[in-house]
Amino acid sequence: MLGTHTTMAGGAFLARPGRPTVVTRTVAELNGPVSGRIELPLRLMWCPDRTFDLADPDQLLWMYENVLREATRTEDLRRLINGVLLRRVWPELNLPHGVRRAWETRHRSLHRAA
Repeated sequence: MLGTHTTMAGGAFLARPGRPTVVTRTVAELNGPVSGRIELPLRLMWCPDRTFDLADPDQLLWMYENVLREATRTEDLRRLINGVLLRRVWPELNLPHGVRRAWETRHRSLHRAA
């Protein structure tokens, strides 16, 4: 896998018990869409309605929260998350502590945005 699992003091930052948070090497490699409607794959969201309109700020936040929490592949992060949008909405995202710490540890610019 080309991405990284961020670790600290020998332990991973967990998205949830037993699942390390997947973090990309750079925010710049996040080339996801900035507009339109996006349907998440079942592995990232198990609801029947997995489609999000990126023009709706609440739907954008909800989609990003789900992808950042559930991703097990860096390819999903690169394809679905946009680095510019991520920096803009970072302070508003409701993320598990482990996910937020993993991303902010790897990408200091996000920590400063919060």
